[in-house]
Amino acid sequence: MSTQAYYELYRGSSLGLSLTDTLDDLINEGRIEPQLAMKILSNYDRVITEALAEKVTGRMSFKGHLDTYRFCDEVWTFLIKDVTFKLENNLTVTADKVKIVSCNSKRPGES
Repeated sequence: MSTQAYYELYRGSSLGLSLTDTLDDLINEGRIEPQLAMKILSNYDRVITEALAEKVTGRMSFKGHLDTYRFCDEVWTFLIKDVTFKLENNLTVTADKVKIVSCNSKRPGES
């Protein structure tokens, strides 16, 4: 098993929030220990990252107006306004604001 630390980016998704709420309920009911909940969340971080990297093959492009960007602790954050997404099937989706968080996906020592 790898010792790589995975980002906690997907804990804010609807799936991640549901998992966190359920684990909180189980802890409050005394059915699991907080250490087990943390281990479950850590496993979730690993599995969701690997699944997205291996299983998602769709492509899209987007255009918008870059409002703000920052680079802190090896993480890029971009705030984009008036965004238009073009998906593979020629579907177009628009949004007023989009936040993109970009992290290094390579393990230390990989090129």
